Amino acid sequence: MKWDVYGETVIYDNPWVRLTTVDVDVPGVGRIDHHVVRATGEVVGTVVTDPDRGILLMYRHRFITDRWGWEIPAGRVDPGESLRDAAIRETTEETGWKPLDVTPATFYYPSDGLSDQKFNVFTARGAEYVGPPTDISESERIEWVTPARARTLLTDGSISNGLTMAALLWTFSFG
Repeated sequence: MKWDVYGETVIYDNPWVRLTTVDVDVPGVGRIDHHVVRATGEVVGTVVTDPDRGILLMYRHRFITDRWGWEIPAGRVDPGESLRDAAIRETTEETGWKPLDVTPATFYYPSDGLSDQKFNVFTARGAEYVGPPTDISESERIEWVTPARARTLLTDGSISNGLTMAALLWTFSFG
């Protein structure tokens, strides 16, 4: 059933996120104010694979959940930037490896009952090392891991980041 929308009020707004209440009519329930987190830009993540090296991952800490884990390179799309260019830029900045043969894989909304944030997944076949990462705040270390190790990291909880999980599972299933 489609919910009817009667209006939206901004509660909080900044360049990264916007919190709103949306006046909606829920079938069988009636009108309610539903809180919505509006993203101010799309996100890209790239699974970089290489037949000799494996899969490019970053080990990093996320302060919000206070967890360490493995992730693919990812980040926000700059205004006016194409999704593909953002995938290349973010991977290069965060890892020092410029991805090659970059193609779109899929997209998804990680929490579409709460937020309109959109994640775009790309795959890259190979990468060229261009030097140390220019964005040094992103990770503790960068490694190429075998597909078998990446599967183990998925199953043992070492990968708990939703974008990374979805992207790797998509790649293992369809890539």
